[in-house]
Amino acid sequence: MPRITSVEVVDVRFPTSLTRDGSDAMNKDGDYSAAYVVLHTDDPDLAGHGFTFTIGRGNDLCVAAAAQRAEPLVGRDVDGLCDRPGEIYRELQSDSQLRWLGPDKGVIHLALAAVMNAVWDLAARRAGVPLWRLLSGMSAEQLVDAADLRYLADVLTPEQAVALLERQEPGRRQRIEELEASGYPCYTTSAGWLGYSDAKLRRLCEEAVASGYKHVKLKVGADLDDDIRRCGIAREVLGPDGHLMIDANQVWEVPQAIEWIKALAEFDPLWVEEPTSPDDILGHAAIRKAVAPIGIASGEHGMNRVLFKQMFQAGAIDFCQLDAARLGSVNEVLAVYLLAACFDVPVCPHAGGVGLCELVQHLAVFDYVAVSGSLEGRVTEYVDHLHEHFVDPCVVQSGAYVPPTAPGYSAEMHRESVQTYRFPDGAYWSSAPARDPQQ
Repeated sequence: MPRITSVEVVDVRFPTSLTRDGSDAMNKDGDYSAAYVVLHTDDPDLAGHGFTFTIGRGNDLCVAAAAQRAEPLVGRDVDGLCDRPGEIYRELQSDSQLRWLGPDKGVIHLALAAVMNAVWDLAARRAGVPLWRLLSGMSAEQLVDAADLRYLADVLTPEQAVALLERQEPGRRQRIEELEASGYPCYTTSAGWLGYSDAKLRRLCEEAVASGYKHVKLKVGADLDDDIRRCGIAREVLGPDGHLMIDANQVWEVPQAIEWIKALAEFDPLWVEEPTSPDDILGHAAIRKAVAPIGIASGEHGMNRVLFKQMFQAGAIDFCQLDAARLGSVNEVLAVYLLAACFDVPVCPHAGGVGLCELVQHLAVFDYVAVSGSLEGRVTEYVDHLHEHFVDPCVVQSGAYVPPTAPGYSAEMHRESVQTYRFPDGAYWSSAPARDPQQ
C-alpha cells in the first residue's frame, strides 16, 4: 500500500516579461510563475503534481507556505488521501495557526490550492483516469462531501446541492459523448496583451479567426485613445458576428469604469472583465447596472467561495471567472460551481497563467457533464503560452478544448523544465542578466 514519502516544492519562473506576454494595464511585466508541488510516494510510478500561479516576485512566499501546508501529508496512506479528499481538505484548511494568516485568502490560501491540486492529481492518477472523469463518475453525495460549503447555508445547503447534482445525472454520458466529438468552446487572450503592437494585434486576431476562434479578448485600461484604436482593429478583424471581450484588470474606479466602458460600447463587447477592485461587490453591481446590456465578468482574483456567494446575491456579475489555483483547489471550486448553478450564472474559468489552461479544461468539462448541463453563455479562456513545459499539455482544435485523456489533473511539468527555470538557481536564471526590479 503506497504512502507519501516526501513533498517537493519548487519555485518555477518563466521570463515572460521579456516579450510582454501576459501584459495588461495593472501587470505590465509579469514573469509567469508557479509554486510547484510534487507528492512523492514509495511507488516509483505514482506521484501527485499541483501548483498555484503567480507572476514573479513573491512566488517564494507561496513555496514556503505550500511546504508547510503539505507537511502533514508525509507518511500518509495514499488510498486514505485519495478516498477522502473532502476530509483531507478540511484537515489542512482547519490548521488554526496557518488559518490565522488568511483565513481563506492570500498566500496561505494559494498554498492550500497548490497542495490540494496535487492531492486531486494523485487521486486521478491512482484511479487511472483524467480528473474530469474522476469527478464526473462521483455520486452527488461524494461531490458534496468533497465541496467546501461552509458559510453558504443561507443560499445553498448540502441537501440542495445534492438535489442539483442529481438532476443532471441522467444526461452525463450523453454530454460526455458530445464533448468528445466537438470539444469545449474556448476563447483566446493571446492576441490581445496590452504590450503588443497594433501590427501584432491585427496579425494574431487574424490567426485566431483563421484557427476557428469565435471569441477574442483584449486587455484595456491604460489609455482610452489606445483602447479605441485597438478595439477597432479587433472588431474589424472579427467582423460583426465575432465576440469581443475586454479586460481592464482592476485599474478603474467605479465612475471611471462606467465612463470608459460607455466609450468602448460601440465595439459591442460581450463582457468587460474586472472593471474595478475584485473585492468591490457593490461596485461591480453598480457598473453592471449602468452599462447593461454589456456583461460584467469577474472572479480570477476571487479569493474564496464567500465572495462569490455575495457577488451572486448582489447581481454583480454576468459571467463567473473562477480560478483553479486561487480558490482552495477542487474542493472550493466545486462550491462555486454549485453556487453559480443556483444563481444561473455561467462559469467561464480564468486561465491566463502558466498551467491554468491545463487545469481549467478539466473543470469546464466537468461543469457541463455534471453541474450545469449547459454550454449557453459558457466559453473558457485559452492562452497559447508555456504548454510545452507540461507532460500532458492541453489540446485546442477549432476554438475548443479537446477533453484530456491522460490520468491526472494535467499538472505535471517536465523535469527538465523545472530544473531549467527553477528560481534562482536553475540553468536559465543562474545565467540570466540581472534586471532592474522596478522595470
